[in-house]
Amino acid sequence: MWKVEDLPLKDAKLITLPAFADTRGTFVKTYHETILKEAGVDFHLKESYFSLSKRDVIRGMHFQLPPHHHSKIVFCPQGAILDVIVDLRKSSPTYGQHYAHELSAENHLAYFIPEGFAHGFKSLTNDAITYYLVSSEYSQTHDTGIRYDSIKFDWEVDKPIISERDLSFTALHDWESVF
Repeated sequence: MWKVEDLPLKDAKLITLPAFADTRGTFVKTYHETILKEAGVDFHLKESYFSLSKRDVIRGMHFQLPPHHHSKIVFCPQGAILDVIVDLRKSSPTYGQHYAHELSAENHLAYFIPEGFAHGFKSLTNDAITYYLVSSEYSQTHDTGIRYDSIKFDWEVDKPIISERDLSFTALHDWESVF
């Protein structure tokens, strides 16, 4: 059964994806436009992709700049991740605040991440798959982020595996919001 809950960050949602198990395994429904729209999630799919990560990999904090900004539905169909979002909308009452929750193959949870949010995660298992449903197509010139360690969040990892690109991002307190 679908369940959509408001998160403490304005307009962000935690979605319980319906899962059905039998002797063959598990079937999980990841998107249903009508049900989500009725629950306040106005989302139009333009692109989807996934990443495969080792334990202690941190990816983030990513977003795309206008006019290619997007909302996302993110879930973890294999393994587990600690998924983190940050509200970057300067007019939002939750501007600059973060929220984190475990998403996993076991709990069938997903985030709805509105436009104007940064997104990242830490892989809690080897071979964790993070799957993204995205409302705009990728634009390399609009793809950017803020530093993962500038959001006042304890990632609880001593030696994260993180890309040079992600380490090159501007800190949140030095970034001028365009949202």
